[in-house]
Amino acid sequence: MEFQDKVLTCIDCGTSFIFTAGEQLFFRDKHFTNEPKRCKACKSKRASAFSTPSSASNGPRFHRVETRATCSQCGKETTVPFRPTQGRPVLCRECFVQRRTVASA
Repeated sequence: MEFQDKVLTCIDCGTSFIFTAGEQLFFRDKHFTNEPKRCKACKSKRASAFSTPSSASNGPRFHRVETRATCSQCGKETTVPFRPTQGRPVLCRECFVQRRTVASA
């Protein structure tokens, strides 16, 4: 199957961008069924918006879950950026870093 460059229009800024034959081949190999909707600039702007903290004036953003828990190692009250599952240890930041440095040594 021969691919040819296509000119697409970004849904965010309205500028034209090229969907190259190489990118089309990549999309086919990954079994992606939709063509890209955003130019590279808008795609990177959107990706960085999801990684920054939320702000009411900037509209809806990604919200990180913070759950209160007790550290399994030292017993200190802490918050963790996930919902703990039963049977798995929860570590505070200090114990987590300590365990990681010991494991890498």
